[in-house]
Amino acid sequence: MNNTQVVKDAENVLNILNDGGVGVIPLDVAYAIIGNSEQAIRAIFKAKNRSFEKPSGMFSNWDLFNEIQIVGQKERDIVKCVTIDNNLPMSSVAPFRHDHPFFSKVDPFVLQNSSKAGTLDMLMNAGVLHNEMTTQSLEKGVPVFGSSANTSLQGSKYRLEDIEEPVLEAADIKIDYGTSKYENDYGYSSTIIDLTDFKTIRIGVCYDLICALLLEHFDIDLKAIGTANERAALL
Repeated sequence: MNNTQVVKDAENVLNILNDGGVGVIPLDVAYAIIGNSEQAIRAIFKAKNRSFEKPSGMFSNWDLFNEIQIVGQKERDIVKCVTIDNNLPMSSVAPFRHDHPFFSKVDPFVLQNSSKAGTLDMLMNAGVLHNEMTTQSLEKGVPVFGSSANTSLQGSKYRLEDIEEPVLEAADIKIDYGTSKYENDYGYSSTIIDLTDFKTIRIGVCYDLICALLLEHFDIDLKAIGTANERAALL
């Protein structure tokens, strides 16, 4: 997909989200269903048959991560190592600045259902469209919230045509870039790591690579620390 088309697609999707609509878009980790308004988030949860106990995540990048999530230097170094130095996708969970100006136009309902226990899930480096949308999101002040485009607990989808009809019908715009880069047989989407205690909230794509990087460079053994599946988002 050429860069001109990616920029145009990102702009079109963000315009629809800004008008209260819903989008289904391709990410490297899986297809995602996204929105920005209360109307959109309600439609997404209904289409997915998803419990409001499971919060959405937010599109992010290195700049937004540094602006929004409240972490120490070690945690920043870890995110940089994974997403920038090694070009892998990853979702980070950490306390966040809920009063940041970036959220000034976000309906309280949306932020409430995109955070949990004072933390926010931020997805980084999930492909060309994700990265372009996040850049434009920051420029335009339109945060992007969402989760994988599938019926809840049925596994991520890696092709537009494989997404269940109720989920597709909820979308006002659908973008098809073919098969997601990290298609797999397990229904995995992004790996989610809680930066407060380095527990794995969700084992996802590139998990073994991320584990190896943290063990080699930071002496953090994610597999030994274990999981915290009860905190899971973006399922």
